[in-house]
Amino acid sequence: MTGFLIALATLFATVGVADIAFIFAALTKDDTGRERTVIATRGALIATGILLLFAFLGNSILELFGITLPALRTAGGILLLLIAIDMVFARHSGATGTTDEEQAESQARSDISVFPLAMPLLAGPGSISAVILLTVGAPDAAAFWLVILAVILIMAAAWLTLQLAIPIQHLLGLTGLAVISRIVGILLAALAVQFVFDGVAASQLWQR
Repeated sequence: MTGFLIALATLFATVGVADIAFIFAALTKDDTGRERTVIATRGALIATGILLLFAFLGNSILELFGITLPALRTAGGILLLLIAIDMVFARHSGATGTTDEEQAESQARSDISVFPLAMPLLAGPGSISAVILLTVGAPDAAAFWLVILAVILIMAAAWLTLQLAIPIQHLLGLTGLAVISRIVGILLAALAVQFVFDGVAASQLWQR
């Protein structure tokens, strides 16, 4: 259960469930409610497929490139720490959202469900790295499937957030979003440091 809660917290932060409401509302301001629902559903389904693909192929990818689990834990922890720092200081980077260039390109698209919604907003570098880290590091099959369940639940929460993007934008405002982002960022930073500690400990570098 602890691993399941860690997976939920990590994916919640890296997917940016709260942040995407503002971005989605801005990108679909000229669309009808039905059009927003179609875009949100398609984007969430595609993003879920991407994350599940990396969840099931994560171990094969590591073996292909000769990457050990301790190295993945350490590198993943560092990446998550950088994301957490951005969240605490209310900065935006390409790890959990769109860059300025991607944002400008998306404005010219009539359908944003694949880009930038599915990727990189929902299934970005941060969330993909987190999924691989959590699934490959799962100690048994039960823990693995709990991570899969966490992915599905977070994607469902993200879809619901997209459905309520306009009301959430009006309710929270920029200040409310910044507060939530900072709190989640602090928790993610602690998890990230723990991943680094576990990776370094498992590497047994001091015995070499």
